[in-house]
Amino acid sequence: MFAQEAKYQLSSHILDITQGQPASGVTISLSKMNNTGNWIKVDEKITDSNGRIRDFLKEEKDINHQGIYRLTYFTKPYFNKLGQKSFYPFIEVVFEIKDNSHYHVPITLSPYGYSTYRGN
Repeated sequence: MFAQEAKYQLSSHILDITQGQPASGVTISLSKMNNTGNWIKVDEKITDSNGRIRDFLKEEKDINHQGIYRLTYFTKPYFNKLGQKSFYPFIEVVFEIKDNSHYHVPITLSPYGYSTYRGN
C-alpha cells in the first residue's frame, strides 16, 4: 500500500530575471492577518534549487485556510550572496485566500524591481 502524498494549498516561485534562472536559497515568511488586523507568522521556508516552495498550508480535513496572508521575500541576503546591490531588502505580497483551490504566487525579481501575479 502506498502512502498518500500530502497536498498543499499555497506555493511560490522566484525567478531572477537578471540571471535568467531560479532564485534559490531565498527565505520566505508566511503570515496571516488575525481578527484584530495583526500579522501572525504561520511558517518560514527557503526556496529550493528551482526557486520554489511547494508546501505552504497543508490541506487537512476540517481546516479552512481562508483569510488574508502576507508572503515576505527576504531578497537582500540573496543579492548580497551574488555580490549585487539591490533596492528592496525584502518584498511583501499581501493576498486573500477565498476558497479551497490552490494558490500560486510567483515573483520575477531583479535588484531594482519585481513583479508578481496569481499563478496556477
